[in-house]
Amino acid sequence: MPSSSKPTSAQNIDEAIHSTSEPKSLAEIGGPQSAGASVTGATIAAVEEGFGQRVGRFRWVICGLLFFATTINYVDRQVLGFLAPDLQRSIGWDEAQYGWIVFAFTAAYALSLLVVGRVMDWLGTRKGFSVSITIWSLAAMAHALASTAFGFGVARFALGLGEGGNFPAAIKTVAEWFPKKERALATGIFNAGSNLGPIIVPLTVPWIVIHYGWRGAFVATGALGFLWLLFWYPIYRRPEEHPKLSKKELAYIRSDPSEPTTKIPWSRLFPHRQTWAFALGKFLTDPIWWFYLYWLAKFLDKNYHISLTQLSIPVIVVYVIADIGSIGGGLLSSTLIKRGWSINKGRKTAMLICAVCVVPVIFAPLTDNMWVAVGLISLAAAAHQGWSANIFTIASDMFPRRAVGSVVGIGGMAGAVGGMLFSAGTGYVLLWTSSNYVPIFIVCGVVYLIALAVIHTLAPRLEPAKIF
Repeated sequence: MPSSSKPTSAQNIDEAIHSTSEPKSLAEIGGPQSAGASVTGATIAAVEEGFGQRVGRFRWVICGLLFFATTINYVDRQVLGFLAPDLQRSIGWDEAQYGWIVFAFTAAYALSLLVVGRVMDWLGTRKGFSVSITIWSLAAMAHALASTAFGFGVARFALGLGEGGNFPAAIKTVAEWFPKKERALATGIFNAGSNLGPIIVPLTVPWIVIHYGWRGAFVATGALGFLWLLFWYPIYRRPEEHPKLSKKELAYIRSDPSEPTTKIPWSRLFPHRQTWAFALGKFLTDPIWWFYLYWLAKFLDKNYHISLTQLSIPVIVVYVIADIGSIGGGLLSSTLIKRGWSINKGRKTAMLICAVCVVPVIFAPLTDNMWVAVGLISLAAAAHQGWSANIFTIASDMFPRRAVGSVVGIGGMAGAVGGMLFSAGTGYVLLWTSSNYVPIFIVCGVVYLIALAVIHTLAPRLEPAKIF
C-alpha cells in the first residue's frame, strides 16, 4: 500500500507541496515496482529537444482532434442549459423537474463511466471513441422529439450514456501520445473544448431557434459529431502504428520509462489511496462545473431578467475567460515541472492557486450589477478549468498507461454521482427558496479547497501506485 502518512491541515499541505525530498516523477523511481537511478535530467532534455529541435508535431494533430471532440461534447451538453429559461416557460416544468432532467443526464453519465474506462482500455480509443460519439450525437438530435419534462429526461439519459466516453478516451490518448512533461498542457488544450462548446452555443443557437425553432437547434448541433468522425477514424492510430509519425517523435513520446501493457482489473485499483484521491476530487468539484453549464442562463434570467438573445454576450464572456484558465492551468504546472519542480509540488501549487481563485464566486448572487456577477463567475470558471486540467493529469502521474482509462472512468463516475446529488439538490433548494442562489454559490466557492485537502491527505506526494 502507498504511504500511510496523512497530513490534515493547510500548513501540512503547504509543507508537502514545497518539500524537495519526494520523487519528481515515476521516472525517478524507475516505475512503480522498483527504485532506480533518476532519469529526470534525460526526460527534461527530451522535452527541451521536443520544443527546441522540432522532433515532430504530429502528436499535436491528435490533441487537436481531442479538442474538437470535447468541443462537440459540450455543445451537445450545453444546448439545453442555454434554452432552459425559454423551454421552462413554454413547456412548463418547475425548478425541481428541471433538476431531475439534469439528474437523468448525470445518472446515465455515471452508469456509463462504470464501464467505459474498461471499454476504452479494451477496444482502444479509435473504435471506442467512435462508438461513444455516435451514441451521443443521435441522443442529442433526439431532444427534438421531446415535448414534456419526462421526454427531455429520456433524451438526456441517452446523451449521458454516450458522452461518458469522451474524457476517458481523451485522457488515455494523451497518456499514449505525450510524455509526462507535456501531458498537463495537452490535457489543458483539449479540455479547452469544454469552454469553446458553450461559446459556440450562444453564438449559433439563437439564430437557429429564430429561423428553425428550438427543435432545429438540437438537430443541427447533434449532427456535428458525425462530421468529426470523418476525420477521427481515418487519422487516428496508436503511435507505434501510425505511418505519419517519425521515429524521432515516437522516441520522444516514449522517453518516459517503459511500462507493462497487461490490463489491470478494477479490483486492483480500488485499494489504492491514489484512486480515491482522484475520485473524491472529481466527486467534489465536477458538480460545480455542471452547475454553471445548466444553471448559468437560468441564474442570469432570474436575477437580471434578460432575454435569449441578450444571454449570448455574458455567457460567451464566462467561457472565453474559462478557456484561458484551462490552458493556463495546464501550462502553469507543466512549466513549473520543466523548471525542476517535483510533479507533486507543481501540480498542487497550480491546484491551490485555482482553488483560491474560486472563492470570490460566493458574492456573485449578492450583487445588483450583472457584469460584476459575470466577472466573478468567469474567474471561478477559469479556475475550475485550470483545476480540471491538473486533476486529470494526476491520474496519469500516479498510474501506468494501461490503467489510466479505468482510473479516469472511476473518477468521472464519482464526479457524475456528485453531479446527480448536486443537481437534484439545487432544484429543490431553488424551489423551496423561490430561486435564492446564495446557498448554492457558497458551496461552489469553498469546495475546491476542501477537495485539495482530501487529495493531499490521500496522496501527499502523488506517489505512483504500486500495482504489481
